[in-house]
Amino acid sequence: MGLLGILVGLGLLVGLAYRGWSILLLAPAASLVAALFAGEPLLAHWTQTFMGAAARFVGQYVPLFLLGALFGKLMEDSGSVTAVANAITAGLGPSRTMLAVILAGALVTYGGVSLFVAFFVLAPMAQTMFQASGIPRRLMPAAIVLGTSTFTMSAMPGTPSIQNAIPMPFFGTTPFAAPGLGLIASAVMLVFGLWWLMREESVARRAGEAFGAGTLASARELAADDTLRERAIVAREFDPAEIGHGRPASEPHVLIAALPLALVILVNLTLSLIVLPRMDFSYLGDASWGGTSFAAVAGVWSVAVALASACAAVVALNRTRLPSLRETMDAGANASVLPVLSVASLVGFGAVVAAMPAFAVVRDAVLGIGGGPLVSLAASTNVLSALTGSASGGLTIALDTLGPTYLERATAIGLSPDLLHRVAVIGAGTLDSLPHNGAVISLLSVCGATHRDSYRDIVVVGIAGPIAALLVVILLGSMFGSF
Repeated sequence: MGLLGILVGLGLLVGLAYRGWSILLLAPAASLVAALFAGEPLLAHWTQTFMGAAARFVGQYVPLFLLGALFGKLMEDSGSVTAVANAITAGLGPSRTMLAVILAGALVTYGGVSLFVAFFVLAPMAQTMFQASGIPRRLMPAAIVLGTSTFTMSAMPGTPSIQNAIPMPFFGTTPFAAPGLGLIASAVMLVFGLWWLMREESVARRAGEAFGAGTLASARELAADDTLRERAIVAREFDPAEIGHGRPASEPHVLIAALPLALVILVNLTLSLIVLPRMDFSYLGDASWGGTSFAAVAGVWSVAVALASACAAVVALNRTRLPSLRETMDAGANASVLPVLSVASLVGFGAVVAAMPAFAVVRDAVLGIGGGPLVSLAASTNVLSALTGSASGGLTIALDTLGPTYLERATAIGLSPDLLHRVAVIGAGTLDSLPHNGAVISLLSVCGATHRDSYRDIVVVGIAGPIAALLVVILLGSMFGSF
């Protein structure tokens, strides 16, 4: 009965979430269903197990959600994201439209700009360029996905994405874990995805395919769709309802616009590899500081300081372009609230499931997958991210329930925690892009496209490419270790 309860609870969570029900309601309800079937105490699991795990997630990651959303909103309202994107597209020209859209998305997201902010800047730009170049509209979503939601989310060393931050407390790693493997994985995703999109562009040109009809969805239209919004806040760390708030400004010079993006990477790198490791944080082991360790918090600290520094830089460089600074900052802060609580609720559900006696069957099945801990870790993050429709939610559940076991097994055979980190993050960024994913649905709406026309290309660049990169990382990591 316990295993049946887990399956019923998971089915309710996935099915009703797809229909737009709030995760804040569904996750505790599904947890109680699992506990009820197992004959476990319901209220104790709700207030102690569920809320305890959710509170730990919030305590660890709310600074990153908050600062990431705030930085994205400041970059949007200052005109900085648009300035950077326009500079890249103007520099590459209409003959390299596809590459320009991809690189523009990659630069702004690797620099820390939230995904939904990037969507609303890149989609109008892509529409103008695709139409002028005679490229079908149906390829727009895939080009944006390749630039914003693949290698800059999971593989590039130092990326400030929340997905790259989640494994750090579990494995004691930094945002730059396994940098060589991360760069190789990034190259695989970029080259494979670009090859496919260029191939599709050539096929469309030979067939005489036109740009096609469609209307871009505005931020207000997206926010007005409650079902779409509920899916979106689980998929990414920005509430799309806040995109329409604030007052966008004229574009700054591209160097001013790009400086905060560079600052995120430079501060993150300096703190992670030079400054923090040389400081004495032995006091963190005291009970007054939660009995933690430097390794458990260093990665989160470096990303948080990097994002905070970048936020300050945007304000300092664009103060006259932000006539309503309080409104912009309020919108950025508010945009982080529902996403962090929604993902925390998914984590709470995972904690209750892991506490069920029947979960031992699931754990043994996952750990029994052949190929060692890397293959098992990749499989578990893939499946959980697919089921929850959230890379961050699926990744946290996998590491909350099985992370210590993976680390123990990897240590026993000499595998580096850095390798576990990179495999886990890339694994979470593959099957999270299934059709029910909120970011996918939102992007299609923003681009004026449909699943029927565009989803096949999203599958190739957003799922097949990352899976190929994941296999390469597992193979190289098994042969040569982390590098």
